[in-house]
Amino acid sequence: MKYLLVLNINPDVLTALSEAEQQAIFEGHDKFMKLTKESGEFHSTVALAEPAKSTVVKVRGGVPAVSDGPFVEAKEFLGGYYLIDVASHERAVELAALIPDAGIEGLGVELRPVAFSDGV
Repeated sequence: MKYLLVLNINPDVLTALSEAEQQAIFEGHDKFMKLTKESGEFHSTVALAEPAKSTVVKVRGGVPAVSDGPFVEAKEFLGGYYLIDVASHERAVELAALIPDAGIEGLGVELRPVAFSDGV
């Protein structure tokens, strides 16, 4: 079964960490990817740029309107995800707990079962 492990980022939490703590996060993600690739449970991952670099497209009256930046008022934003393919929900939880973000106060990993996918 496929699960999406959603990484919601709070930049205030990350900037409050020491350089060593931030480096440990990157190393932990590398370790997580290596582990899940070796076990065959890794499917894919994506890291996203910060919201300030996003563009919002809305179509009104058949005309596209494009604007800069997000419109969601929140401290957290979608920073990326891992897509894994595991035997059980319990295994997905076990793997999500290995992602460094899960162990940092103010961050976490959202675990969502994939209901439908195509082309992944």
